[in-house]
Amino acid sequence: MTNRHEDLTRLLHRIQMHHTPAEVDALALRAAKEGLTHAAFLYAFVQQEDTYREQRRFERLLRESRLPREKTMAQLDMDCFGPVLAQQIERLQSGTFVPQAVNVIAIGKPGTGKSHVAAAVGHQLVRQGHTVYWTSTAALVQQLLAAKRDLRLPRELARLDRFACVILDDIGYVQHSRDEMEVMFTFLAERYERRSVILTTNLVFSEWNRIFQDPMTTMAAIDRVVHHSVILDMMGLESYRAREASAQKATTTPPAQRQPQAAAESPSIVG
Repeated sequence: MTNRHEDLTRLLHRIQMHHTPAEVDALALRAAKEGLTHAAFLYAFVQQEDTYREQRRFERLLRESRLPREKTMAQLDMDCFGPVLAQQIERLQSGTFVPQAVNVIAIGKPGTGKSHVAAAVGHQLVRQGHTVYWTSTAALVQQLLAAKRDLRLPRELARLDRFACVILDDIGYVQHSRDEMEVMFTFLAERYERRSVILTTNLVFSEWNRIFQDPMTTMAAIDRVVHHSVILDMMGLESYRAREASAQKATTTPPAQRQPQAAAESPSIVG
């Protein structure tokens, strides 16, 4: 029995199967008890191997994605987005925008859940087997700038091209120098109509000149990002921190002293 197990272990490793002899024995015992045919036993064996490999692939993709582990759909309060925005987010979960190289731009004030939505969609994409990469815009710009300085920018862009979807968080917070602006534009231009990008920003498009400085570059960047895109307008949403403060105040303020709050106006996305 020992020699058979040793031979089986060697053979399983040789053909890159992840079963152990003990698991094979357990499957064989089940087959005997249930009266399974050889074909049914083989099916159960392959199915178990496939499940194991899928789990390993998921874990590898999640590790490589660098997604925030806590920002998933399960942790996202969809009720605070309203029906239109919630429907857009639901559709994005299918991942159909990725093979079509469609971009997603989440635009909203700080604390409205832009990053959480982007990360949650990223988690869904990983579950579907898509390659995803999460990074802050500031980190990516410095990464590309270092690659350009070392004369390996094409190689770095090719590495990023392996990811079907790159998620750039907080593009509006970065004030780029000319060199930084150029590498960011190069990155967006390289992915145009080929790969998806998810962007989160606190700036409406009319303010993107603060990012790219040059008016023509700004216009060209917006054109490439928006041409095939889904825009999540979160500008009219209240900060979740403000909502928590309001909820806490409501629980501590006597009913007679509470005042109704006027609905906030949602500014136009495109200026």
